[in-house]
Amino acid sequence: MFEKEYDVIVVGGGHAGAEAAAAAANMGSKTLLVTMNLQTIGQMSCNPAMGGIAKGQIVREIDALGGYSGIVSDKSAIQFKMLNKSKGPAMWSPRTQNDRMRFAEEWRLALERTPNVDFYQEMVKGLLVKGDKVVGVRTSLGLDIKGKSVILTNGTFLNGLIHIGEKQFGGGRAGEKGSTGITEQLSTFGFDSGRMKTGTPPRVDGRSLDYSKMILQPGDIVPEKFSYLDTPLLTAQRDCHMTHTSKEVHELLKEGFDRSPMFNGRIKSIGPRYCPSIEDKINRFADKESHQIFVEPEGWDTVEVYVNGFSTSLPEDVQFKALRSVKGFEKVKFFRPGYAIEYDYFPPTQLKHTLETKLIQNLYFAGQINGTTGYEEAASQGLMAGINAHLKISELPPFTLQRDEAYIGVLIDDLITKGTEEPYRMFTSRAEYRTLLRQDNADIRLTPKGYALGLASEERLRKMQEKERKSDAFIDFFRNTSFSPEAINPILEEVASAPVKQADKMYKVFSRPNVTMGHMLQLEEVANYVETHELGREVMEQAEIQVKYSGYIAKEKNNADKLQRLENIKIPEGFDYSKLKSLSYEAREKLHAIRPVTISQASRISGVSPSDISVLLVFMGR
Repeated sequence: MFEKEYDVIVVGGGHAGAEAAAAAANMGSKTLLVTMNLQTIGQMSCNPAMGGIAKGQIVREIDALGGYSGIVSDKSAIQFKMLNKSKGPAMWSPRTQNDRMRFAEEWRLALERTPNVDFYQEMVKGLLVKGDKVVGVRTSLGLDIKGKSVILTNGTFLNGLIHIGEKQFGGGRAGEKGSTGITEQLSTFGFDSGRMKTGTPPRVDGRSLDYSKMILQPGDIVPEKFSYLDTPLLTAQRDCHMTHTSKEVHELLKEGFDRSPMFNGRIKSIGPRYCPSIEDKINRFADKESHQIFVEPEGWDTVEVYVNGFSTSLPEDVQFKALRSVKGFEKVKFFRPGYAIEYDYFPPTQLKHTLETKLIQNLYFAGQINGTTGYEEAASQGLMAGINAHLKISELPPFTLQRDEAYIGVLIDDLITKGTEEPYRMFTSRAEYRTLLRQDNADIRLTPKGYALGLASEERLRKMQEKERKSDAFIDFFRNTSFSPEAINPILEEVASAPVKQADKMYKVFSRPNVTMGHMLQLEEVANYVETHELGREVMEQAEIQVKYSGYIAKEKNNADKLQRLENIKIPEGFDYSKLKSLSYEAREKLHAIRPVTISQASRISGVSPSDISVLLVFMGR
């Protein structure tokens, strides 16, 4: 039934599994994607949206490297918003609202069009392991499938348990059974596992809602997109809406707290801190009388609506009664109630930076199995696992990203170095070099790396080089072209900026905080340059950011270069920390458990102090 031996076997067809299969196959590996249901490849299990704060940067990074998430998002988008536009460009974060059914369909078709990808629908019950190396998987039918490497992307399915009030039943997602066998086997190999929890809100019938009582949330007037390729721009968009809970709603919800699995002890695992359930919000923020609810359409044509902000595991009758007291939801009809799900995960400190496990060679973990939450976090890990699985079996050097190179690098380094005891979600605040890691320059940062891997196409590289060449030339134009006071002073007066008395270079006045590209385009020379050189929005945006934030960017780059010196000091594999008596006991314990590869990574481990790093540097002869 199968190839004699696959290069890469991917277990699970969610966001991590789909990106892993695409990456490995596009780099040349014969790949098998095994999933419990071929109809749910790329399924949006939670909200029908991609991107958001820091997550949008990750989608653009995936796209720049040659992944599919940005392309699929653009093709299935029903609304686009650039979040945080009122803040600096380091905070700008793209987000799409998506057609749930079309998103999954686009993913399925994209994978089917990818050479080297085979598909098989069945549950994987365990791994085939020879010595300390994985050699394949075993299915629930008892079929052994041989593979040189295996990537586990099991999502919430490992021993998944769904909670609705006092009812609980096995399942990896509403209407789908959980996966068993893998956790138990990995435990026998010495892996530590834990339990995490996430939740989802009710899905409702949009025809039963009164949108006139809600606040309109339209998309951007001029929508952008994720992919750097020529994916379609939105010409029409669907509106979202916003409403609020109230004191009355909170009191109705509290009536079910005694039957809530969160409060009666049935759920023992930890949920996402930054995406809490509605009952958790009411409990934690008792002083607040209302919380926002975002009413999100599930697609272009369907009437199904996602009630973002009302995630809950309360009994279905309590959910229904409380939601009917929300403004605009007085006559709401349910498609299905909200629920919580508990599932197994494996603390990610058991992995290398390539996402290969330390205990079993050629075995990779990606996505929620590593304790993360979010489609984007999962997809980026899948991409990196797929890349590294291909490189490992091809006997090529591994591919990793540093913290100053990508949000993906921050994500993986945080997981491997610090671990996580609650579902990990990416934020801009987690990235110390976020001025370097902007959404607008992800292609410039990463496309050359993707191209060198054989993952990003030559078309991508040419587009990126053209954008970089044009923006650099435009910046030189501002540096070398002078303005006259008569032309610039009316513009400066318009933005309440001090007038100038003599001619100077345009770069100098463009650097002023209130002067935008729109203002500069009022100058005839600038407008003529843009028209003559056919500069698009992305080139002009890139040039403006480089002019205005050059000082901040240079300073951050300098800081990153200084820390890179520690990144270059390697710690010998299998180093015995017990012989360094000057290290604190906690440092010895943490360093032995995590096994950092460099001094820089060791410095980021919780419990390892600067004096411990000094001891290591002295021992290494530095």
